[in-house]
Amino acid sequence: MSQTVSLTKVLHLRENEKKIAQKAFLSSQEAFEEVATKLYHLLKKKEFAEASYDEFIQQATPIERIKEQIAYIEKLNNEINMLQREVQFARNQMEKKQQVLSDAYIEVKKFETIIDKRKQDELHELAKKEKAFLDEISINQYLSNKNR
Repeated sequence: MSQTVSLTKVLHLRENEKKIAQKAFLSSQEAFEEVATKLYHLLKKKEFAEASYDEFIQQATPIERIKEQIAYIEKLNNEINMLQREVQFARNQMEKKQQVLSDAYIEVKKFETIIDKRKQDELHELAKKEKAFLDEISINQYLSNKNR
């Protein structure tokens, strides 16, 4: 019984580690979603800017306005490149945290399995002792009745 008690304490520690890993993963997931959403909105801006540029080219628009639009699109491209790196970094962080969380789940499951196995073994051993005790009582009763 003392073996399962000490294992239960370790299980609680592992469960706490799992909860911490879960919080870290959720935090990194939110950070990834935030950066990815920024990238999405920036790509949408670029799409609209390029559509405007195409309209300017089709119409009689002053050359200064076209230059401004090209500069704006270039600025958006630079921001997109920067955000793509941030998104990749956030994705890598999220995947690392997910791996830590998976490892924590595996550790918890291992200890739960070990504890369950030990409890089953203890119950089996107890049933064996009970059976032996009852056999001994039966033999004693038989022998005491035989001697009469």
